[in-house]
Amino acid sequence: MFLRKLFGAAVDSALPYGNIGKYLPEDRSGNLVVIGAGKAAASMAQALEDEWDGPISGVVVTRYLHGAPCKHIEVLEASHPVPDGEGEKVAKLILNLVTNLDENDTVICLLSGGGSALLSLPAPGIDFSEKQDINKALLKSGAAINEMNCVRKHLSAVKGGKLAQAAYPASVLTLAISDVPGDAADVIASGPTVADPTTRFDAINVLNKYDIPVSDNVTSWLESEASETPKAGDERLSKSRFEIISTPFESLTAAQILSESLGIPAYILGDTLEGESRYVALVHAAMASSAAKHDQPFPAPCVILSGGETTVTVKGNGRGGRNCEFLLSLYQALEKEPAIRGRIYALACDTDGIDGVEDNAGAELKPEFYVAAAEKKLSPEPYLANNDSYGFFEALSGLIFTGPTRTNVNDFRAILILPE
Repeated sequence: MFLRKLFGAAVDSALPYGNIGKYLPEDRSGNLVVIGAGKAAASMAQALEDEWDGPISGVVVTRYLHGAPCKHIEVLEASHPVPDGEGEKVAKLILNLVTNLDENDTVICLLSGGGSALLSLPAPGIDFSEKQDINKALLKSGAAINEMNCVRKHLSAVKGGKLAQAAYPASVLTLAISDVPGDAADVIASGPTVADPTTRFDAINVLNKYDIPVSDNVTSWLESEASETPKAGDERLSKSRFEIISTPFESLTAAQILSESLGIPAYILGDTLEGESRYVALVHAAMASSAAKHDQPFPAPCVILSGGETTVTVKGNGRGGRNCEFLLSLYQALEKEPAIRGRIYALACDTDGIDGVEDNAGAELKPEFYVAAAEKKLSPEPYLANNDSYGFFEALSGLIFTGPTRTNVNDFRAILILPE
């Protein structure tokens, strides 16, 4: 329960309520159009309605089952992480809403993680079904989020600054919940309202790096200047302002404060950890082992916290997201150290409540799992080889289900090391 409380504190600190009001403009005259995309878009729209004292209307799109009751802003739902036809329809609707505005109009754009898939409108001449296939292939390839979004931007009619470009000369205020390492504005939801530092050549390199097959049509598009995204200095982006209302580090800090208030010192390794989940877990396992045996780098009792977005290169046909895979690799490493594993607990969850494409937020690891796994004759090796971390922790009743949290500040990992 202790680690679950820390996870709850991390999630609560990232909710839109209490975070969105201080970023809203004081001048609320004129026409306001609200748009948005992401797993937290509906809850952000609801919080915005509660804070806004003037006329308000618009459309936001969120993941299926992630909606929230809004009185004036329409909330639509679409598929994530692979886009579907509903996402394409909403993207067209949102693009039409911001086109042909004038300099007296204001657009508030609400963005959070998942916006890339949910706001999916292919560039002219790009087939939607092929864009879906490319997205699926990237998700399985082990590509980092900035690499995936680089490709998405250059195959899109709205990403990579193109939405703000279409809204010009209206003023655009983007309010975002960050789910990316470094809180990069151009990576969150593929940066539809900010300049894009990547190029079409970068997109081609990513596709080649991960051997993603594409049609001659996509290749021709990326080789043409028409596929390039707006860059810094583009006048049509001059009236666009970007603000981040919640960050992964703030959530880790909230968990740290709660842990220390309960008497357990907590240490944040960072909020930008990337890499293959199973290998990131090995580093965490080595650190937890050292703390348990040598009180280094942190003396027990302590909690080790980290965030960021790891990746999974899918080679098997099992179930499980990056958090469960991290935890299974951690389990495998600690299983070999019976003298200390009884003093180590761990939790790894996605703050949006969905680990990859599954129905769980993540999982937890308890010392009693080693005995239970032995009794059930469960070995982590075949489960890791098959990318079936979900199945492993399901058999041990270790999965964590929260349902949609309606926010998203990426992964949350916590390891509790108790004294001898």
